[in-house]
Amino acid sequence: MLKIMKILVVDDDKKINQLLSASLKRELFTVDVAENGRDGLYMYQTNHYDLILVDYNLPIENGEYLVEEIRKIDKKIPIIMLTVEGSQEMKNKLFNLEVDDYITKPFVFEDLLSRIKAVTRRPQEIKSRIYQIDDLYVDVEKHQAKRGKEKIYLTFKELTLLEFFLKNQGKILSRTVLMENVWDFNADPFSNTIESHILKIRKKINPTQCKRDLIHTIKGRGYKMDTSKW
Repeated sequence: MLKIMKILVVDDDKKINQLLSASLKRELFTVDVAENGRDGLYMYQTNHYDLILVDYNLPIENGEYLVEEIRKIDKKIPIIMLTVEGSQEMKNKLFNLEVDDYITKPFVFEDLLSRIKAVTRRPQEIKSRIYQIDDLYVDVEKHQAKRGKEKIYLTFKELTLLEFFLKNQGKILSRTVLMENVWDFNADPFSNTIESHILKIRKKINPTQCKRDLIHTIKGRGYKMDTSKW
């Protein structure tokens, strides 16, 4: 089952960050990384994430502070704490912080992946991943799309971008908003990757230009998915 999720990893161990980032990306997650609690909080406040992995011992502002600040804003976002201490006292402290789960270091990635899947499988959080506008039909979970009767083959990144447009139908989405929500935090904001992907999606959902345009360029402001430009 395809999952399009964005994860924030907050850990000051560069080696763990690299390993986690590479392993999660192989599982088709989008990953951002912060190395201290202050940067982690800033990234959380300025981006959308589906799950946060937080090390308990962090420089500048520790993991406890970060979780407390996040929980003041959002009680539902899944948080998994990483810790080197597995005592009962630590377990009680972590769950009093309202984290969804924890894992002790060192850990096996497959174990962490199972915990990520478990905490994001809460029934109350499940939302439909099927979208339709005009005669465009997209089922994200099955990685299927079609325009009328014609099947459309999309790459993972194209599907991620198209889903973001579909979830925000009728809204003008700036280039910055698209970069922050669909691409990694470290993506080059000056590259033409957004324009390139939008061009490819437009060609795929309307290859012969005989159907209604659904993604419109709003000059000086960004892009909008709608059945009409205005």
